[in-house]
Amino acid sequence: MLGAAGAAVAYPHSSNDWPYGQTPRHDGRTYTLAVVGDIACEPDTAENAGTPAALKCGSASLGGLSAEYATAGQADSMHPDLVALLGDEQYEVGKLSDFEQSFEQAWGGLKMLERPAPGNHEYYAYTGHGDKEAGQNGAGYFGYFNGHDQNGVPYAQGQAGEDAGDNQGWYSYDIGNWHVISLNIECRSAAFGNDCSTTGNGMLARETQWLAADLHADHARCTLAYWHQPTFSASTDAADPTAPGVDSIEGTAADSWWKLLYAAHASLILNGHEHLYARFRPMDPSGNFDPGNGIPQITVGTGGEGLDTVATDNGSYHNPNVVTAQDQAFGVMNLQLKPGGYTWDYRPVQAGPGFGATALDYRDSGSGSCRG
Repeated sequence: MLGAAGAAVAYPHSSNDWPYGQTPRHDGRTYTLAVVGDIACEPDTAENAGTPAALKCGSASLGGLSAEYATAGQADSMHPDLVALLGDEQYEVGKLSDFEQSFEQAWGGLKMLERPAPGNHEYYAYTGHGDKEAGQNGAGYFGYFNGHDQNGVPYAQGQAGEDAGDNQGWYSYDIGNWHVISLNIECRSAAFGNDCSTTGNGMLARETQWLAADLHADHARCTLAYWHQPTFSASTDAADPTAPGVDSIEGTAADSWWKLLYAAHASLILNGHEHLYARFRPMDPSGNFDPGNGIPQITVGTGGEGLDTVATDNGSYHNPNVVTAQDQAFGVMNLQLKPGGYTWDYRPVQAGPGFGATALDYRDSGSGSCRG
């Protein structure tokens, strides 16, 4: 495959070596990764007639179709080599028909570059705000990204990794000098047996074992990982954003991944779920500031569906490790992966409902070094 600039990119691989088993290309050039999650609103279709209007694309309280088109256009303008999608690609429950009628309409042009991770809205039922929709348990997600047969049954392997009894779409790939890992933290689902333990014989435990083996085999100097629900929170939805895992049970479970990634000297962790942008100082797995060995976390949940609120106390961020955050606009992060480090550049592209043009003045950019 050729990236946007015409250079070869190694495809994802997991335990099944999907799809081509190509070797990494350590060619020394810089690669562009467009990064965002929490993207497409639920379309107003006959199939969704029972969904409250406040949850559909036409709702004045959501970003709607215009926001997802805006972020897709922003990502396309970056001429990315690949696109890292951080989960909740399609609301409210990620039906295949919703993917086809909402996400595909805006983001379909980038589909072959997209390297997704699933979110809770791809797996769980939704019962909020007067709505009641059955969960898809990943079927729409895998059906869209991996393809499906004439009956809508997802193919077992494809762009979103493996959809099988012992694997639920975790995989890794190499791009330039970087090893990149996409994980599935949606453990409170039928596919995971509603088991969020990272030890034992459950699905999440097997995923954690796979991660340990993948990191052991990883000889790249630069490693990043991404999944949907963060271990550390910047949102008012968390009871205590200063402690690891308080955002969700899933975020608590992912603390085990933090420990593995920290021990392996990973350089960066990316998350979605919280509909805001937040960059954290380098941290250890307990959430302590660790400038020498810590891993920065960047949450980019501003793909277009809606916006949450950043937690503050008297004008300061409630979580002392949050360096900067914004909750007034939608946007995509431009992540430049270099041979020995990275740069990031986050700029909003469309103001959220109720916010004016000044929301677009926000900027966050900088650079970091690899830790491997």
